[in-house]
Amino acid sequence: MRTPIAVPALVALLSVSHAYAQSSAYPTKPMRWVVPFAPGGGTDVIARPLAQKLSERLGQSILYENRGGAGGLIAGEIVARATPDGYTMLVAAVAVMTVTVSLVPKIPFDPIKDFAPVTKFASVPNILAARPAFPVRTVQALVEYAKANPGKVTWASSGTGSGGTMAMELFRLNTGIKVVHVPYKGAGPAMVGLLTNEADLLFANPGVFMPHIKSGRLRAIAVGSAQRISVLPDIPTLTESGFPGFESASWYGLAAPARTPAAIITLLHNEIVKVLNHPDIVTQFAVDGAQPVGNSPQVFAQEIRDDIAKWAKVIKEANIKL
Repeated sequence: MRTPIAVPALVALLSVSHAYAQSSAYPTKPMRWVVPFAPGGGTDVIARPLAQKLSERLGQSILYENRGGAGGLIAGEIVARATPDGYTMLVAAVAVMTVTVSLVPKIPFDPIKDFAPVTKFASVPNILAARPAFPVRTVQALVEYAKANPGKVTWASSGTGSGGTMAMELFRLNTGIKVVHVPYKGAGPAMVGLLTNEADLLFANPGVFMPHIKSGRLRAIAVGSAQRISVLPDIPTLTESGFPGFESASWYGLAAPARTPAAIITLLHNEIVKVLNHPDIVTQFAVDGAQPVGNSPQVFAQEIRDDIAKWAKVIKEANIKL
């Protein structure tokens, strides 16, 4: 006797089989990682060396495409609308995944529904740095100077909704100072703004600043972690500087378009975790003050949801507007 198979069930079975066949051979061609910021920023510092090691493990090139602007919305929309086959991925960051959704009235994608998180690469504390000629050396002196010169302090950021922007806004609201926000398309261009005296201050990752801090071309004022970091042991935390509990950090990870086969997500997660444990990456991250993570797709997805809720509350209570 033959048992008839319902057409919908057959279609579903064929779809699963096709997805499995695709993922089992994955990857068979170069992959594309879309980055929501301009070159030279904290995203590059973390993701580029990791992409290189992952490329070696998978035997396929990873094409690194910087598409900065609009707080990550440009890059986010590209990936959200891409074919969910594992070949177009988003280098996820705070702004594009958790903050901008509460700042932009008509965001062109849903950071929860339109993406399949893979894993968080790392968490990185931000450093508050200044151009050398800026006449303050401590956070307390900064507050006093800004109050004496309202609207004259220029504060750069890596873009609308970035971790540095949110830290700046909260600092401004907590201290009552008035500063001019100067958004760039990434921490790299923002750092150049400090070097060329276009802006006075910037919150960004240690990896963005380190060569210029060591050469004396930029000056570190405070670090946004709970404790001092080994790469800058003489720089006080914001808590030590008179702002207890005030922390500023960024994170970076990888996200695929929604409906990407689960087998591909699992494969990428497993391989990235192996790369994060590679001695070269561990050493590089330590130099940049970064803490490797490598959490599961499920945990990463929940953290994104939690951060969206957290920043939505902060933005509403602080009345932060673009």
